[in-house]
Amino acid sequence: MKVLITAFEPYDIWQQNSSWEALVELLHRRGAMSGVSTRRYPCDLGQLVERLNKDLSAGYDAVLHLGQAPGASRIQLEAIALNVAGMTEATGDFFGPLVPRGPVAYRTSFPLNDWYRTLRQHSIPCSVSYHAGTYLCNAILYLTQYWFEQHNLDRPVGFMHIPLTSEQTIQSMRDLPSMSKQQAAEAIGLVLDQIMHSSCTEQQIT
Repeated sequence: MKVLITAFEPYDIWQQNSSWEALVELLHRRGAMSGVSTRRYPCDLGQLVERLNKDLSAGYDAVLHLGQAPGASRIQLEAIALNVAGMTEATGDFFGPLVPRGPVAYRTSFPLNDWYRTLRQHSIPCSVSYHAGTYLCNAILYLTQYWFEQHNLDRPVGFMHIPLTSEQTIQSMRDLPSMSKQQAAEAIGLVLDQIMHSSCTEQQIT
């Protein structure tokens, strides 16, 4: 099984991105993982689309995207991606769709409730979220599912929002919730294990 896991580079005031920090921590813990590819994407929609399409062309059985969520106090498992190309901060402005005449939204086929229960059993704060925002995090979740649909491929695509790391909160000098990159890495690893296990089970049934 081939799995693609992506995260984002730093942006705006943030010198780090918690999604990438957590993914790097997971790689430090586990080393190279058979069948798993990782990428760090730019926080620019045009560059993101180009990189994403190139990577998806390599052929993956499942894709898990990660993104940073300042202000979040727990891991957020995103269920819905909208066909909207905008920024949450610019409420009221119309940016148009990501894909003209594309589907209004996609819903992940990953078993988020199972992921939720697993993370909670390991004392990791988490929730199922139904709004991934209206910019890059939402865009990558939507565009990945759209790419698979256009290529007549049925592949599961998911997105996890990661709280700021403790170091980011300290550096920001603001009263923001955080999660250690160690705990966030554990969450990603548990979800990855479920993705891999689900694939093995399906192959055995087949």
